[in-house]
Amino acid sequence: MISKRVFLSSIAAVCCGLKPVRSASSDAYPSHPITMVLPFSAGGPTDALTRIVAARMQELLGQSIIIENVTGAAGTIGVGRVARAAADGYTLSVGPMNSHVLTGAIYHLPFDLLGDFEPVALLASNPSVVVSKKDVPAKNLKELIAWVKANPDKVLAGTSGVGSATHLGGILFETLIDTHIQFVPYRGTAPSMQALVAGQIDLIFDQLSSSLPQLQEGTIKSYAVMSQTRAAAAPDIPTVDEAGLPGFYLPVWNGMWAPKGTPRPVIDKLNHAVVESLADPTVRKRLADIGLEIYPREQQTPEALHAYQTAEIEKWWPIVKAAGIKAE
Repeated sequence: MISKRVFLSSIAAVCCGLKPVRSASSDAYPSHPITMVLPFSAGGPTDALTRIVAARMQELLGQSIIIENVTGAAGTIGVGRVARAAADGYTLSVGPMNSHVLTGAIYHLPFDLLGDFEPVALLASNPSVVVSKKDVPAKNLKELIAWVKANPDKVLAGTSGVGSATHLGGILFETLIDTHIQFVPYRGTAPSMQALVAGQIDLIFDQLSSSLPQLQEGTIKSYAVMSQTRAAAAPDIPTVDEAGLPGFYLPVWNGMWAPKGTPRPVIDKLNHAVVESLADPTVRKRLADIGLEIYPREQQTPEALHAYQTAEIEKWWPIVKAAGIKAE
């Protein structure tokens, strides 16, 4: 029988427009399937990461995990859905730094990226890489820069939308080489990669995990990893420092969040499942094979994710605003 306190709290929540209080004990969590909302299309780097981790998490939690791709507005639609969801641990947000950091500097969000979510865990990071369609004439990064500068406003760069990491990578590239390119937005990394392979666009400043299969098949070309160190999954690709554009760094990290007010015992269960999944040898190998790097155990806590997300907001928002990036 539902308690009088919970009943009255639920009525008050409905009247005041608040999230209802759930009567189920967190000790029984989870008692039914969990939905993880991804703010980008299926087939992209965050999608691959989430499906690998979720497959192991559902074994540990004893419940199915449903992956739902909710696209649009650089991830803000999917993230907003979780912000409005019940704080019971059954609807979670998984996404990269662009949907949980960058969008806050570009859009007038109807939610607070820090205040409306409970951090669960920092998942993995993904170095970015400069890639092009096969018939771009440049053989290395210096030649690519020369080709782009010789064709101002003609080179087409695919993005996952305004404010995405692929867009920010292009903005930084423009700034560093002092020229302009044309951005072509898509609803996610997967469709932009399809366009690159088809030769419909020229460049993507992409996450390595989504470019790696195409690079291995030889359907696109790579020029440099946007990192200070070479990627273990693609050691033959030079860093931007080695290739001639020092400081052109853009690592993309991914995290998991629950709606604000989710009980701490539920957060702890989810965090434990994430940590155990990331420690699993099979999971680690699958993530390494697609170029993803797992954070050390001490950085996988909810507190560490909150601190890191806060620091990233303080770092990137001034850069994004100074670049004049605005929602279209």
